[in-house]
Amino acid sequence: MFDITEKPIDVEAVRQKVVSRNAGAITLFIGTVRELTNGKKTVHLEYQAYPPMAVKMFEQIAKEIHEQWPEAKVAITHRVGHLAISDIAVVIAVSSPHRKMAYQANEYAIERMKQIVPIWKKEFWEDGSEWIGDQLENIPYPQGQPSIDKED
Repeated sequence: MFDITEKPIDVEAVRQKVVSRNAGAITLFIGTVRELTNGKKTVHLEYQAYPPMAVKMFEQIAKEIHEQWPEAKVAITHRVGHLAISDIAVVIAVSSPHRKMAYQANEYAIERMKQIVPIWKKEFWEDGSEWIGDQLENIPYPQGQPSIDKED
């Protein structure tokens, strides 16, 4: 249900993880690499993560969602490594019996991810680069460049 990957994300594979005969709605959040951030032209991004903890935090988010929306089912996949403009960085799929629940749970998932999941991005611009800590765009990573545990 929860993955950190270095490969391009298969959106349909993430959606399939939440398919249910009881679901009347499936929402997908697809986060992509944008070209302009705060007026600066982005060349590319690099994401790094601590995969064991990131997956544990994805599970925590799913637990929190289940407490608020017991019938919702959640899957999250985040990509790490070099991403070009328009590449998919994250996919969150939520299924539920009703659309409002699916929308709310999906929005909750992305906002919580930004708060608690150990994923960092480095933005490369035409005139330099900067680590952005925990995906919160105005909080720099305090210790410099993070490391990544690679999965096979």
